[in-house]
Amino acid sequence: MKPSTNKKTNSKDKKVFQLIFWIPYALIILLSGLFLLANDNSVIGWAIFVIIAIIVVSLKRFILLMKPIFKILCWIFLIVLLGFNSLFTNPFPLNRPLYSMEGRIATDAVKTQNGLVSGFYNKDKTVREFTGIPYAAPPVGELRWKSPQPAKSWDGVRQLDHFSDAAMQSKSLPVFSKFLGLILGTDELLRNSSIKYNEKVSEDCLYLNVWSGAKSSSERLPVIVYIHGGSFVYGSGSMDVYNGENMAKKGVVFVNLNYRLGIFGFMANPELTKESEYNSSGNYGILDQIAALKWIKNNISEFGGDPDNVTIAGESAGAGSVNILMASPLAKGLFHRAIGESGAFFSAESKESGGNPEQKLSEAEKAGVKFQKSLEKTSIADMREMSAEDLVKASKNQTIVPNIDGYVLPDTVYNIFEDGKQNDVPIIVGSNSDEGSLLNLPWPANATVSADEFKSIVEKRYGSLADDLLKFYPADSKSKAIESQVKISTDQLFTWQMNTWAKLQSKTGKSKAYYYYFDKVQPGPSRFMELGAYHSAEIAYAYNNLDKIKLPYTDVDENLSDIMSSYWVNFATTGNPNGKNLPIWSEYDEKNSQAMRLGDKIEMIKTPNKAALELFDIHEENLRSK
Repeated sequence: MKPSTNKKTNSKDKKVFQLIFWIPYALIILLSGLFLLANDNSVIGWAIFVIIAIIVVSLKRFILLMKPIFKILCWIFLIVLLGFNSLFTNPFPLNRPLYSMEGRIATDAVKTQNGLVSGFYNKDKTVREFTGIPYAAPPVGELRWKSPQPAKSWDGVRQLDHFSDAAMQSKSLPVFSKFLGLILGTDELLRNSSIKYNEKVSEDCLYLNVWSGAKSSSERLPVIVYIHGGSFVYGSGSMDVYNGENMAKKGVVFVNLNYRLGIFGFMANPELTKESEYNSSGNYGILDQIAALKWIKNNISEFGGDPDNVTIAGESAGAGSVNILMASPLAKGLFHRAIGESGAFFSAESKESGGNPEQKLSEAEKAGVKFQKSLEKTSIADMREMSAEDLVKASKNQTIVPNIDGYVLPDTVYNIFEDGKQNDVPIIVGSNSDEGSLLNLPWPANATVSADEFKSIVEKRYGSLADDLLKFYPADSKSKAIESQVKISTDQLFTWQMNTWAKLQSKTGKSKAYYYYFDKVQPGPSRFMELGAYHSAEIAYAYNNLDKIKLPYTDVDENLSDIMSSYWVNFATTGNPNGKNLPIWSEYDEKNSQAMRLGDKIEMIKTPNKAALELFDIHEENLRSK
């Protein structure tokens, strides 16, 4: 009987011996495969993955005979090897095509100041689409950190069948979007908040895109110029949510544009100030936008647009750009109406106290010098020799915003508006009911703090106003404190800014202001819907692009999108959003203090959270008086 028992024991030992290989192997291969899948890796990445997996299996006997410590090192090496494969076999960067070009018909050539261009018709041939038109020279080499220069002319017809490179920016791996998608039940939030991972980026980014439903150059349709957001460090006109086809179908010529971002668009430095012809530096991204507006003034009539009826529009940093353009004397006469969604520069809060204001030129220059020293570069010439990729990596933690340079901005935006020196045009401005909800995401924000810490921050930041503010934003428990942080960031960073814009325009300007409050919760999984009307949620509705987003929209959503985009088109046409079969939108008046509610209900309401906004008025006045 003993030999039989020994056989069973030996068989069991062999199985255990085999499992020592197969269990860690299977776990590593499974997790690596899932990462490749979530990260949208290329065919090459998958091929390398399969080859490595086969090689490791062929070495099974050799691995099993290793000492335990060497087995562990072997598995660690395999993890590192597969990790490198996952990180470095992403799809090859490409320029995004407008759509599948199959069956598309090219347009007739259109004359621009630099040469002829030809775009393509959309599928039903109602809109001509032109992507990647240069409006300035590539800001590379010696032109890095200089004001935009005229684009070079070309011979023949330039065929426009894809978007240009996006501006230099860092990109998140697709796996992070998938991770957030698992938490929210949908990846639509991040998918529509950034460029695609395999989209090309470069400094050669000064291009714009045009969508026109005009049949000829004589039509003179109103023009909407959209400036993308992204905290002045992310974004591109190529993103689906900024597509202009559906707005063009409603009767406007729609334009969006790329501009320099981050360290390339907004770094100031005393050496740059000295070499400039206007004795300042930074704000290159805003100068790019002004150059694009000049190009539009000179060329848009050839696309059927009216150069004397241009509306600038934007969201977040794009709205902040619109805000600055209204304040800048350099943009005078280049636009005739303005739309700002959830972004402005009226606050006097410092970065240290939680704000993100314009800096004075001297402050921006100091930050630029500090950054230069961190690179161990002795001159701007040395910095111009650095690769764009190295500069993006090195500047990842830099906070870079427009500065009060005496050229683009002669004073703070608040002072310019308060003195009535803004470019006085009709405006639509507003914000969303849950702008701050993204702070409560596990990634990328995760910015909420404990109840005690929140109370301490409020007391330090607002001083004598703290007790009154804590009545509106209580912190009696952890859950209340989290809710209050979302609300106070919504109200101060966004609602107060946009309400102040409407108030100052109605007070010191002659042109009308229309104020809105967007509170529509998009349909989707429950965790996603908990975000409410989050920052940027209104964009797809306002520009009639719900068809670009994969959410289960209902007739209510479609109706709101139709009404909002009609308001925007009417406003671009006449300076008044009202029109046939639309709910009446009254102009903003500080005494009546009303907003157009845009959500499940579309109606005029009293300005939301007005009592809290008045406390922020006092707080900001105190800051300005220091």
